[in-house]
Amino acid sequence: MMKLLSGNSNRPLAEAIAGFLNLTLTKATVRRFADMEVFVEILENVRGEDVFIIQSTSFPANDHLMELLICIDALNRASARRITAVIPYFGYARQDRKPGPRTPISAKLVANLITKAGADRVLTLDLHAGQIQGFFDIPTDNLYSAPVFERDIHENLHGESPVIVSPDVGGVVRARQLARRLNADLAIVDKRRERPGESEVMNIIGTVEGRACILVDDIVDSGGTLCNAAQALMEKGAKSVAAYVTHGVLSGGAVARVADSALRELVITDSIDPTEDVEKAPNIRVLPIAPLIAEAMRRIAKEESVSSLFD
Repeated sequence: MMKLLSGNSNRPLAEAIAGFLNLTLTKATVRRFADMEVFVEILENVRGEDVFIIQSTSFPANDHLMELLICIDALNRASARRITAVIPYFGYARQDRKPGPRTPISAKLVANLITKAGADRVLTLDLHAGQIQGFFDIPTDNLYSAPVFERDIHENLHGESPVIVSPDVGGVVRARQLARRLNADLAIVDKRRERPGESEVMNIIGTVEGRACILVDDIVDSGGTLCNAAQALMEKGAKSVAAYVTHGVLSGGAVARVADSALRELVITDSIDPTEDVEKAPNIRVLPIAPLIAEAMRRIAKEESVSSLFD
């Protein structure tokens, strides 16, 4: 029997996933004591059950990570047969290597914590770096939002052939995969980052003049990279610039920055629960990711192929 448990990070997404699977969320208490310690109590029998915990480790990342770990521990002590951590947005993923001496690899630490807490497998979406799958010593499925983006692009470009653009050299593989699915041309924004959180666009590799450009990335945080890239593309003669990004972190003044930018539209998924500012933004649109995650969960529960979702 398949059971779903939700933390507090993205309850609407968990409820949408449950709806697609024709299930109800398992009754549980996930709350704070007066000193903000996390307390979890599972209010239903889960002995021998196949349980999926749906919890993005988004802001506040540490609180939501602790909720996930404690939920896993609670399920272990309640004798769940298998525990799958469904983490639509995997926080700390950008700390996947040592950028300098005496710095941590926090993504590996978080993977260890989830594994040691007792998770049997992990399901996540568009990891910042593919090698993070190898940080886990348990089976890990990394879903891709490309099919969801592909469908939306077809519906909104009305037959026009776009140019898929990577906002930096590191994202070329992701952009190329979507360009291949759309049979579209590829361009790259070559930039130099002067300091953390700031970027300077240097050059556009590829032909964008007179074309509808679509920037593709996994995370939009401050929005600086996307907005600078959009401005550079318009200066090179692009007809329009939209952006498709899986995880809308959008911290600080990012929403206002996007609203004032050259971006015609920023499309994100609801892997992170959208804030009120995001929902009110004139040029930010949220795509539901629940159908994709729900189908992957169904296949895991039925021991069917997940990779065939992306063939």
